[in-house]
Amino acid sequence: MGVMGKIVGGTIGFALGGPLGAIAGAAFGHVFDKSDVEYVEYRKDPMSAGESSQFTFYVAAFSMLAKLAKADGRLDPSELDAVRRFMAKDLNLDPFGRKIAEDIFSAALNSNDRFEDFANQFYREFRAQPQLLELMADILFKVASADGTLNETESRMIRTAMTLFHLDETVHQGLLRKYGGLNDKAYAVLKSIRTDSDDQIKTNYRKLVGDYHPDKIASKGLPDEFNKFAHDKFIEIQNAYEEIKKDRGMA
Repeated sequence: MGVMGKIVGGTIGFALGGPLGAIAGAAFGHVFDKSDVEYVEYRKDPMSAGESSQFTFYVAAFSMLAKLAKADGRLDPSELDAVRRFMAKDLNLDPFGRKIAEDIFSAALNSNDRFEDFANQFYREFRAQPQLLELMADILFKVASADGTLNETESRMIRTAMTLFHLDETVHQGLLRKYGGLNDKAYAVLKSIRTDSDDQIKTNYRKLVGDYHPDKIASKGLPDEFNKFAHDKFIEIQNAYEEIKKDRGMA
């Protein structure tokens, strides 16, 4: 059972606080009905620190995606489709998980809070976990570019988030190469460029597989519902390394 099935609605907003707490309170005010009983583990004890972090990640992801989908002031149907594909394909959410995600998304769409407000609160929670900050930036890029384009407003908003996350320019450029239609995607995945030495490529690869190993990143506060996305990223790192090794004839 994912973290979203272990939460009791009445305490959620208060437990989280801030703009994300307001979104959670609005979303969970009507999410629980008789059809949800099989998915929910009712409990009286407060969330643990780990559950609170997982819950924050979940709410922040769909809140920021909502503001990104409405970047030009209106909800683009293609952006909504991209978010739904992300829920189904990249996260493989069960019916209850999708319902919660859509309610969070809807609450954030109608909120007066800004994209930056959500990003700031997310950073405060995960400032000691750079892998999760980068993973969130990866998610924003992936969904925003799902239609094959990344418009100027979306690009500016993602750049703002990465600045608030204190991620350096190399991370931003790497994601641009990965999702923005630039060349050398395999090198971008490994945070490398073609002129890097074989030893540098190996060093980057070893660091990334260590940082994004499924067991390690799960222990950092990633919700169970996002484990598939993180696992796919881990496989992507391995595949990129194999592609570069083959291209260079590396041992």
